Amino acid sequence: MNLFTDIRTLVIASIEAMQAAGDLPGDLNLGPVTVEPPRDPLHGDMATNAAMVLAKPAKQKPRDIAEALVARLAADERVASAEVAGPGFINLRLAHGVWQALPGAILKMGNQFGRSAMGAGKKVNVEYVSANPTGPMHVGHARGAVVGDAIASLLDFAGWDVTREYYINDGGGQVDVLARSVYLRYLEAHGQEVEFVDGTYPGDYLVAVGQALKEKVGDDYLDKGEQYWLQDVREFSTDAMMALIRADLKALGVEMDHFFSEKSLYGTGKIEAAIDSLRDKDLIYRGVLEPPKGKKPEDWEPREQTLFKSTAHGDDVDRPIMKSDGAWTYFAPDIAYHWDKVQRGYDLLIDIFGADHGGYVKRMKAAVSALSDGQTPLDIKLIQLVKLYKNGEPFKMSKRAGTFVTLRDVVDMVGPDVARFHMLTRKNDAALDFDFDKVVEQSKENPVFYVQYAHARICSVLRKAAEQGIDVSDATLADVDLSGMTHTAELALAGKLAEFPRLIEIAAKGNEPHRVATYLSELAAELHGLWNRGNDEPALRFVQDDPATSQAKIALARATAVVISSALGILGVTPMQEMR
Repeated sequence: MNLFTDIRTLVIASIEAMQAAGDLPGDLNLGPVTVEPPRDPLHGDMATNAAMVLAKPAKQKPRDIAEALVARLAADERVASAEVAGPGFINLRLAHGVWQALPGAILKMGNQFGRSAMGAGKKVNVEYVSANPTGPMHVGHARGAVVGDAIASLLDFAGWDVTREYYINDGGGQVDVLARSVYLRYLEAHGQEVEFVDGTYPGDYLVAVGQALKEKVGDDYLDKGEQYWLQDVREFSTDAMMALIRADLKALGVEMDHFFSEKSLYGTGKIEAAIDSLRDKDLIYRGVLEPPKGKKPEDWEPREQTLFKSTAHGDDVDRPIMKSDGAWTYFAPDIAYHWDKVQRGYDLLIDIFGADHGGYVKRMKAAVSALSDGQTPLDIKLIQLVKLYKNGEPFKMSKRAGTFVTLRDVVDMVGPDVARFHMLTRKNDAALDFDFDKVVEQSKENPVFYVQYAHARICSVLRKAAEQGIDVSDATLADVDLSGMTHTAELALAGKLAEFPRLIEIAAKGNEPHRVATYLSELAAELHGLWNRGNDEPALRFVQDDPATSQAKIALARATAVVISSALGILGVTPMQEMR
């Protein structure tokens, strides 16, 4: 159920009637015709651009088309008034009956209200977090995890078949550094004095791993060279770190469908197969790149390399895939990994990258375009930095991690719901300030509290009504008579509820879950506004002396709770039943 879609269908039908009558040409493209909320709510409930976008191809004045279209639209019982504005926009006000029918429809649909078939069951892979398995995740990973998880939930709500995936970066030299760091903790567990040098990881989180290694192998690795223990300790350490990462993600409410190991690409022919697929398309060649733009580095010298012709698919320059020593560059396994995704038959790929990977966007898009012959889109979301504050001061250190604030630090301090909601209040590519004091503050300036309090208020109304013996089951409320719902504050709340299905489709098209958080804040504002008006106008209060009147008022509130709960579910936030 989508009122905006319903009214657009009415607009299209009216245009087609004008075409049948010979008032408009029959070959018009009606795709650009939209129906959406007006910029100023005072202008009406909905607005359409139909006359504006049809005027040029129809070779008519937009206002002439608008005036003829208004006459047809006004004849529909759902339309209370239709007016031409400016050069030819049309503003519509809907009949009260449309809004009065909405709460019952929402209650009958329950958590299906707002869901869309837009995705049509197509397969999408959302890859996010993908942190190096060398230690606990930091707060930047937390934001990427929340954004990726919310995108996955949003697309699922919009009808996609979603896979949540984590790419384990366990194929590079950083895992060797991890193994050496764990070995030092292993020696420490045996009572030896150790020193962390050469970039090894000093965080306390490896103390338990070193102890566990001692418990597993005893003194077998003491006084032995790396060639004896490095590979085993590497695997042991990676498994231990991934167990830690999984636990931290679970604390944040994130659970993956699939973990893919970078290491599985090496020695298996998978990288070679991916590169061969590009070579078969004449996209791999030996060549010499131009020097970097700007000031040329002193150590730069032209040399022949094996290159991917990424400029053929929209990149700025071609990219090396093999080093001079014959080893693969970092880009090569990434190509192979995305080749694997393409072969798995996904219709859309979404990658969540840290902002420091901005230079990787064009080359990865070029690679996927080449690998899929332009058939599989790749959307890459860059996650900007999170700036942490406490008591008005920057908050930087975590003894456990050694150098940074961990994801678990954040969850332990404010809880997963607060962390998730706040990290979705800004678009992914905008920097985010996270003040530990403000995000738990109980005030209307705090969007987390404001939305949760709206849901809790509705729950309190339901409890109060039930205590008075009023039947407030959804089945009963769905069929109550709401013809008395005519106050502007009530209609405004219903109007905001009607926007939810449209909002879902807009957010899903752009993979933008922050739009859901913004919508929730607006919906909560309408609910709180109606509640506060009830303090001065008793007739607006949800619980009245007459049970039937109470049920009609509560139906609107309960429908609001359904939408809040569904929207919070997309963000991975649990709606509060009660707040103190």
